[in-house]
Amino acid sequence: MSNSIKLVLCLGLFGLVAACGQQEEETVFVEPIVTEEPVHTGKYK
Repeated sequence: MSNSIKLVLCLGLFGLVAACGQQEEETVFVEPIVTEEPVHTGKYK
């Protein structure tokens, strides 16, 4: 193989290893949605 093909393959492999090796878990905080239930105030209020 030519040197340019080897270089491209080497850089591609290096980029793949670097991208996969630096993954960190992202912590996502989800706040619960608090809704108030309707309060019965009487028929005519």
